[in-house]
Amino acid sequence: MARAQHKRGKSGRQAANGTAVGTANGAVNGAARGAVGGTAARGRRRTRLPLRYLLPSLLLVAVVAMLLLRGYVHSEFLADHRVRPPASIDNVPEEILSGGPVLDARGEKPISHRVPDHTLVLTFDDGPDPEWTPKVLDKLREHDAHGVFFVTGTMASRYPDLVRRMVQEGHEVGLHTFNHPDLSYQSTSRIDWELSQNQLALQGAAGVRTSLFRPPYSSTADALDDESWPVTQYIAKRGYITTFIDTDTEDWQRPGVGEIMRRATPKKDGDGAIVLMHDSGGDRSQTVAALDKWLPEMAGKGYKFANLTEALKAPSAHTPVSGFERWKGKSWVLAVGVSENAMSFLVVALAIVGVLVFSRFGLMLLLSAIHARKVRKRDFVWGRFPVTEPVSVLVPAYNERECIANTVRSLAASDHPVEVIVIDDGSTDGTADIVEALRLPNVRVVRQANAGKPAALNNGVRHATCELIVMMDGDTVFEPTTVRELVQPFADPSVGAVAGNAKVGNRDSLIGAWQHIEYVMGFNLDRRMYDILRCMPTIPGAVGAFRRTALWRVGGMSDDTLAEDTDVTMALHRDGWRVVYAENARAWTEAPESVQQLWSQRYRWSYGTMQAIWKHRRAVVERGASGRFGRVGLPFVSLFMVFAPLLAPLIDVFLVYGLVFGPSAKTALAWAGVLAIQGVCAAYAFRLDHERMRHLVSLPLQQILYRQLMYVVLLQSWITALTGGRLRWQKLRRTGAVEAAPTSGREKAGAL
Repeated sequence: MARAQHKRGKSGRQAANGTAVGTANGAVNGAARGAVGGTAARGRRRTRLPLRYLLPSLLLVAVVAMLLLRGYVHSEFLADHRVRPPASIDNVPEEILSGGPVLDARGEKPISHRVPDHTLVLTFDDGPDPEWTPKVLDKLREHDAHGVFFVTGTMASRYPDLVRRMVQEGHEVGLHTFNHPDLSYQSTSRIDWELSQNQLALQGAAGVRTSLFRPPYSSTADALDDESWPVTQYIAKRGYITTFIDTDTEDWQRPGVGEIMRRATPKKDGDGAIVLMHDSGGDRSQTVAALDKWLPEMAGKGYKFANLTEALKAPSAHTPVSGFERWKGKSWVLAVGVSENAMSFLVVALAIVGVLVFSRFGLMLLLSAIHARKVRKRDFVWGRFPVTEPVSVLVPAYNERECIANTVRSLAASDHPVEVIVIDDGSTDGTADIVEALRLPNVRVVRQANAGKPAALNNGVRHATCELIVMMDGDTVFEPTTVRELVQPFADPSVGAVAGNAKVGNRDSLIGAWQHIEYVMGFNLDRRMYDILRCMPTIPGAVGAFRRTALWRVGGMSDDTLAEDTDVTMALHRDGWRVVYAENARAWTEAPESVQQLWSQRYRWSYGTMQAIWKHRRAVVERGASGRFGRVGLPFVSLFMVFAPLLAPLIDVFLVYGLVFGPSAKTALAWAGVLAIQGVCAAYAFRLDHERMRHLVSLPLQQILYRQLMYVVLLQSWITALTGGRLRWQKLRRTGAVEAAPTSGREKAGAL
């Protein structure tokens, strides 16, 4: 992990909303350039597209392409399942209607051919199928019989090994179109496309082209009519011999083994015939069983089983391909194979995501309920005596003139004895002067050259006179009871730090409401869960408290990462301290009010969290408290804060795929079920925090839009981490929208 370079900014973070767990910021020169970005050359700045933008774009294009290809070869789009009813036969030549099942209309005059006596040409349509085609091929080999397989392009593309086996074992292969449409409904361009794609699959699978063709939904030659005859003529002009049938087993109806054998047998003993069977399209066990009995029975009557061209004593229907045509076919088959394997992987990954998401929801609901019941008991206390000693409150500030007065006034109104230390980190907007002009008791300003937030906090600790240290952001306001509630857990000597309850103050805008849901549902339910599990990953920068002793034992606030609050929290766990959550220590913070600012903040959070996890990775192999956190807390936090959110977009990918290509109603119902579960969790979280339910109206829209932004941010954070990019801190623009905490101390619970 690269050591981050930064100046100033807002801290405070934890895992994020639902499946989009706390993602992060990395605003690079305005959330666009920087990490692996532009370089200076000869005095001019030459901008390059950063890898963290390029790679997600390429990944998205690749996933979309694979999904489209998968849908294409599974006939989930561009397929036409219409079947035309019989039409008149006025324009079909009589010699064709009364002729044989093999029609060669490539010349000026169409010619019909019949199979010689005592010869049977077995034909199998709609394959290859991974289950039934190998069994059919096994029976043919066992009884020394050959046949013709009319394959569809979709199946040949997906199972090229079976097509290759057909050719290698001496069978002939014919085309049955790519998507199996009724060609009488199709234009000539669509017919050309069906044939060329079918040939492309055959070329890639077996390295041959074929001149044999069988139209979908066809039967005997006398079934040609005025709609299908022009199609047959057009296909002949493209160089194909059309193969109809003499006997139809109708095995797709599963009439029974005996009935299949009866229908396959020519009506007149000794007559030759082209027999229609199927090796795909459903359960073909009766077909396989019928072959096992019928082949030796017919061989005993003097029949032989030949390929079509062998039976007609004609040149082979196969033409080997090489060079570019062969390469093109192989590339097609390879692309289909990649898309099929990728989809299989994505399905497994989706199952994993589902287990993780529902496990997390279950854990949050169970453990947050346990936490609430525990701390809300009337006789619950943190120690023998309440904490009444004075507290030092540190407020690091850099250009916070819009907010700092509100922040300091809220601290001055605290019902717990405090000393307030505002550390001005080289502000250029008069932040320190504003604080001094307030002339509030027990409030002092420490000025320093700009050195970053960790340095400002460490400087504040050095100037503090109290053992208990509260840290907050310069854009946050406390309720009068916040400090008192925040420090009560220190009555337990094992507690080294306390996480408060950060709330969004500017929640009236849509993006503010979305973050409000995220804070209540994602952050605070998570904190309750992590408190019970004793692996709280982050003390939020907006409202957190520490023992001075614990802080100095772990080296204070570090600037090794962009997530100094996550870094120090993990260090405290490794040093053996408990980190707990105080639900009544509420702080009201100003959340980003634009997408760009939100992107910047979450990019930094996510990248900083990854840095902190990487920094403390050695805890996995250590002993004692560090080892416990490394083998319990660190994997748990990594799983739910970093890895699960990375896979969570699959839910949305399959939603879109299912709505477009799959069973739309079932997909929408499944999505509604997931949303309902999230709604239950959100409602429960709002109830625990005594929040009004009206903000949950925007939850569905949040899941559709807001989460997508969080996904992309997390993905870019991963890419930045893997490519060794450096992120610089960017100060978020504040408006001072949060002037004071609600006078009631909390919003009254309410229903819509």
